[in-house]
Order: sequence, then C-alpha cells, then structure tokens
Amino acid sequence: MESETITIYDVAREAGVSMATVSRVVNGNQNVKETTRRKVLDVIERLDYRPNAVARGLASKKTTTVGVVIPDIANSYFASLARGIDDIATMYKYNIVIANSDGDDGKEINVVNTLLAKQVDGLVFLAHNLSDKIRAEFSRTRTPIVLAGAVDPEDQIPSVNIDYTVATKEVTLELAKNNQKIALVAGPMVNAINGKERLSGYQAALAEAGLTFSEGLVFETTYSYPAGLKLAERVKASGATAAVVTDDEVAVGLLNGLVNSGVNVPEDFEIITANNSVITEFTRPTLSSIEQPLYDLGAVSMRLLTKMMNKEEVEGKRVILPHGFVKRGSSK
Repeated sequence: MESETITIYDVAREAGVSMATVSRVVNGNQNVKETTRRKVLDVIERLDYRPNAVARGLASKKTTTVGVVIPDIANSYFASLARGIDDIATMYKYNIVIANSDGDDGKEINVVNTLLAKQVDGLVFLAHNLSDKIRAEFSRTRTPIVLAGAVDPEDQIPSVNIDYTVATKEVTLELAKNNQKIALVAGPMVNAINGKERLSGYQAALAEAGLTFSEGLVFETTYSYPAGLKLAERVKASGATAAVVTDDEVAVGLLNGLVNSGVNVPEDFEIITANNSVITEFTRPTLSSIEQPLYDLGAVSMRLLTKMMNKEEVEGKRVILPHGFVKRGSSK
C-alpha cells in the first residue's frame, strides 16, 4: 500500500484492535496496555501510517497550525522574526505554515485567504503596511490575528513592535550633533510606521536640534538593496551629510552607492539604519543601527497569539518592546 492511502482503519485492522485504541496510542494516552501499545506502534511503523492532521482538526475544531505571512522571507529582518515565531510555536506544540506575500496587497489577500481556508488556528502577520483591503479581510474572520513589526493605526488588531517614534527621534538627534542636513530614507509613507511614527520622530528631533524640516530631504523608496544603491546619487545631490534609513538592505545599498561615487563614510556622510539585522556587520564600514529585539518581536507575537487562541486574557492591544542603539563605523 502507498503511505498516503493508509488510514487509522487499516492500522486497527492490522493490529486487531479498535480505531479508538489506535487513536489513544497516537495521542499518547496512557490508558492502553503496554503490549497493545507496542503492537499498534509496530503496525504504524510497518505501514508508515501518518495521522491526518486535517481530519484530527475537524474532530477537535483545532488544527494546531498557525499561519505566518511574511513580505520577504529572504530579508534578514523578517527571517529573524520568523525564527522567534517558530521557536515559541514549537514550544506550544503548534506547527507553522509560512507564506511569502512579496509585500503585494493583492497577493497578501490571497495568501491570507488560503491560510484561513486551511483552518489555521491563528495568524501572525508580518508586513510593512496594513492596507484597507487586508484590514477588511481581518475584520471578517474570527481567527485570532497578531501583527509583528507592523502597526494598526486604529489599534484594533493586537501588535508587537518597538516605539518607532522615539527610536527615530533618538538616532536623528545623534546625527544632529555633527550635521545640519539629515535625510530620512524610508519605505512607502502609506505605511503608518513610516508616514506617521518614524516621520514624526524625525521631525521632532529636527525641531529639538533647531534644524529646519525640508520635504526634499525625505526619500521614499522600496525595501531592497538595489533601491538603496539607486538612491545614493539623489541623496548626495540633496546636500544631506547624514541619513536615517528605515531598512538595513536599503542602508547597505545607500552606503555602497555613496562609496562608489567617492563619498567617505562616516567622514563626509553618516548613516544610521533601523533594524540591526546581521547584515549591518557585513559592510565596511559596519553600520550603526537602532537595535531592535528581532527574535523577541517574533517570539512575543507568537506567545500573544497562543493566549488569544486559548481565549486567555490579553492586556492591551499594543505590546512595545525595548530598543537600543549600536554605534558602529558608519557614524562618528
């Protein structure tokens, strides 16, 4: 017989026991005689029987599976979050299904609907932006959802983040010690983290340092190394001598683009990036960065989701984790 055709009925018949007994053995129930348990396990091994998680889920109304939506699994920021999610999921005996959304609104909706159709018990949603369409999908489902590294401006969906406003203000003030013109290189401003939180932190720092805010120093880009590389000439032409960058891969691109055009970092231009992912130490000079607890962002979001799935009390909709600053070679 082929393994996918083996059912609990086949195991029971072969072992000469009831299906209920096979079920008890599979689920680790101790209320089975040792000789019977051994006989059933031998048959399971010989037939290569694998319990059908979907069928078990239908019976218990739980699949012990959690969906994780990630914009770019190759991005080291999201990869670190995913590791934290996976470790806590394993601890609480949940399987995770990771789906890559490419940060595309249309694909995100398809991915979310596919996961919900698989009857996942919960969803961890990692994204740069929470679109109105995806919010509408979330409001229609009863499946618990937690945002990790994304914010809900209306605070309806629980989320786990750092305080992006304060973090951006702190590093902008750090750059203001030596620079009069500081650029903000951010992802799409439609994203609340960028357009509201980081921008307001940047503006507050400029005001505190007595510097004038200029829209010409705010650069909106996509999250990728080539985008940062491409942006280098424009940033240089703006007259800025420093930049706060909201994504590490963009920061690496900007750094290399500036160095390629003869700019010395940090002597002529300082850069502070935002995520402190592993790539910040691969560059020369190494990149100064806001320090985010990336693993913890994932782990705490998964723990929050387990509480929601078990209908435990959850305090507050937004969990804020502490952040820091790591000074490296790209700032003075």
